[in-house]
Amino acid sequence: MVCRLPRLAGVARMARPALLSAAAWLAASGAWAQAAGAAESTSPDWWPQQLFVQAGDSHESRSAVAGVGWDSGWRAQALGGHWTLYTELAAGRWVRDHDARRDPTADAWFTQVGVAPVLRWQSAEGRGWFLEGAIGLNLISPVYQRQSKRFSTSFNFGDHLAAGYRFGERGQHEIALRIEHFSNAGLRLPNPGENFRQLRYAWRL
Repeated sequence: MVCRLPRLAGVARMARPALLSAAAWLAASGAWAQAAGAAESTSPDWWPQQLFVQAGDSHESRSAVAGVGWDSGWRAQALGGHWTLYTELAAGRWVRDHDARRDPTADAWFTQVGVAPVLRWQSAEGRGWFLEGAIGLNLISPVYQRQSKRFSTSFNFGDHLAAGYRFGERGQHEIALRIEHFSNAGLRLPNPGENFRQLRYAWRL
């Protein structure tokens, strides 16, 4: 039995302006403030605040990704929760499933490197349920292809929507389920896009 992902290209196109508008509104609202009473960090500015790993699959491919995240140090309170902004840098590998390897000369392994600003809504400060979304830039090399589709560019946009839970004594653990869509936004054809389901664990330092 083959489990097919829903087509999310239309959802991603609608989510992009919504995410950008939300970020602009929050930045302009004057509600941003540094966390009250936060202890001054002794780590250098470039040191990340979180490490993460995630794995998932699409219709004919699987992926494994690891990365780091940097908090912006700003937050807002709106819509019954806390809004935060962080940047993530990720690197991983995609592999086509064995059943898709019909052409022995075709590439089966692909490297993904991406960066994205992530907007998050948290139900309670420091822990509890959260929702987040992002639009980032990705380099996928070589150009991604599988049996039924082929990308036309190595540079692609990466959009994700996620729901997760943050827990632990310091809120240091996170588990999230992500839906990620990769495409070049129609800058060059063909542009079939690819959707991944991802399970992610993050540890805050």
